Amino acid sequence: MIAKLTGLVDSSGEDWVIMDVGGVGYLVSGSSRTLSALPRAGEAAKLHIETVVREDAISLFGFADIQERDLFRLLTSVQGVGAKVALAILSTLSPTDLQNAIAAQDKTAVARAKGVGPKVATRIVTELKDKVTGLVFKPRGVEAPAPGAPHTADNSVIADAVSALSNLGYKPVDAHGAVAKVLADLGDDADVAAIVPAALKELSNI
Repeated sequence: MIAKLTGLVDSSGEDWVIMDVGGVGYLVSGSSRTLSALPRAGEAAKLHIETVVREDAISLFGFADIQERDLFRLLTSVQGVGAKVALAILSTLSPTDLQNAIAAQDKTAVARAKGVGPKVATRIVTELKDKVTGLVFKPRGVEAPAPGAPHTADNSVIADAVSALSNLGYKPVDAHGAVAKVLADLGDDADVAAIVPAALKELSNI
């Protein structure tokens, strides 16, 4: 089982890269976010790998960071979501934005990805709501931003707001969902003092 590849970028395409590791070329599929962050051909790179073994093939999927890899695993655990669709979602939404969309049950955001219909998007946000909380609030800077990607709220602000709501007795998954929802209205520059009261109002309607 291959878990990580460190070597030289040999060549790449829209959704793949060949990594030269000790003279052996590994064909790796990836999201546009990960692939756009790779250096030029001939330069060193590292990818976290998810190895998928089937009867007719062994496929390698590469990720710039562990957070994206873990979300890929979660996405492909949902019925009807294969590797191609999972990569399309991760190409459209950053890990943090995807986590927030799932927590907020924002199926419209998930459905923006190519090949994701309303039914699949609904299934994703429903089945994964209780599973993304443990992946949330990883340090910023580990994500490879997509070209033109919008700014998102600082993770520390989100973490502090969720912590405050949890201390008031709310479940972390519900608190995160409420924070994600109100951020859509308040904007990414909102601070904890503005987020918590709005989230409490949102939680009172659950």
